[in-house]
Amino acid sequence: MNTRGKVFLVGAGPGDPGLLTLRAAELLATAEVVALDALVSKEIAAKIPATTKVVYVGKRASAHALPQDQINQLLVDEAKKGHRVVRLKGGDPFVFGRGGEEAEELIAAGVPVEIVPGISSSIAGPAYAGIPVTHRSYATSLTLVTGHEADESTGIKWSALAQLDGTIVFMMGLGNLSAIVNNLTRYGCALDRPVAVISKATTREQRSVTGTLATIERIVQEADLPTPALIVVGEVVKMHDIINWFETKPLFGKRVVVTRAREQASELKKMLEESGAQVLQFPTIEIVPPEALDSLDHVIDGRYDLYVFTSVNGVKFFFDRLLERGFDARKFAGARIAAVGDTTAAELRARGIAPDLIPDKFQSIALLPMLAADQSGIRTAVIRAAEGRDELIDELRRRGGQVDLGIAYRTKAADYDLDELRVMLDSIDAVTFTSASTVEHFFGKLTSEERKKVAERAKFFSIGPTTTEAVRRFGFTPEVESANATIVALHDAVVEALVHSPAHERATAL
Repeated sequence: MNTRGKVFLVGAGPGDPGLLTLRAAELLATAEVVALDALVSKEIAAKIPATTKVVYVGKRASAHALPQDQINQLLVDEAKKGHRVVRLKGGDPFVFGRGGEEAEELIAAGVPVEIVPGISSSIAGPAYAGIPVTHRSYATSLTLVTGHEADESTGIKWSALAQLDGTIVFMMGLGNLSAIVNNLTRYGCALDRPVAVISKATTREQRSVTGTLATIERIVQEADLPTPALIVVGEVVKMHDIINWFETKPLFGKRVVVTRAREQASELKKMLEESGAQVLQFPTIEIVPPEALDSLDHVIDGRYDLYVFTSVNGVKFFFDRLLERGFDARKFAGARIAAVGDTTAAELRARGIAPDLIPDKFQSIALLPMLAADQSGIRTAVIRAAEGRDELIDELRRRGGQVDLGIAYRTKAADYDLDELRVMLDSIDAVTFTSASTVEHFFGKLTSEERKKVAERAKFFSIGPTTTEAVRRFGFTPEVESANATIVALHDAVVEALVHSPAHERATAL
């Protein structure tokens, strides 16, 4: 047997990708084979490298992709081939995850095993519903019970369980809620004992309801809660209304589409998620180098009185090429620097360049009132995308200036599976646009009927005037244009429009 072979039984946590442990993330990045559980979130599964072999072994109450004995054999076989194998499970592998059984089989077969605990939904789910599983005033013990086995034949000591004063958490027990209630009350639990049911715990689709043993079945039926769900029984449930921090976030329950290039979307996605939104990334564009570097090299080799940077990407690609050519920021000696947008200015400052000119609006033509009416003898370099507009260049030349264009990058349509988006078309609350190209590629990938379907419910948010103009070309008007061209302002505009009113001091209603 190749001694490199090893199996890692890894807990993926309860659903929120932010709760994945550092060790789990490290192992996913280096695994050669991943045996993937059904309850692992898409965001966590997306961390698996494309070159890794993924075997779906998902198990739910109604169907098993692979029987347990075949899963065990798969792990043994792959390890004996010398592979680093990650068995990725929802929650914790040893809390009703059959990790103990798998570890026994692997050790019996002579396969090295490492256990990587995960945060169990039994404690994380209640925590995300504002319910501490222990509390000095209410509960000093915690009992975990599998909810799959709710009848007396399973060995659950209902007579003892019903007498406990602490917290009882039933995992995966929604389908057996009636049996759980009947058994607890039959053996002495008071009908007014508080109960909570938490569906899809720790995810952006989490829903929780509370009641008592007498009322919880009716409440759950009326709420039509989907599986998987946890059932929490005990006085600690009273804390839900006091601590309920997750479901009270301002954008909780809202679905927001982010259309930025994937490599740039993380900041906006993170901010929206921290405000409670379920974010659907729709990377309509990719930022790539220009087809030719001639114009950019011409600018780098030249001397100018004014350099105009129209975007963060322009700054990044320009400086990458500048350093590659053996130059540095001394090329700007004696020149003025203009930055279109606060984020562009921030990117320049991060590189030790303090812009001299920053227009109020996120438009290059907004620089014109800041520049001399007579441009005779003034040399200007404009660094931008291949798809940029020429109004600034044309006007400066009309004023007598010499203007060179340096194409630093280009955008192209990103390959993206539309299936997930199409399923949610009639349930999207907001779509954010950060450039004209994101608008064009987003609407360009949808049919006219799909565009109308999105517009019937969703509000469109624009980062600036040029982006707003692009939205209008498709026949729609953005709900809000952010007050300045920053991701923070765009996030704030979404919060204000979806939670309060379209008008706010940080956003300008159109």
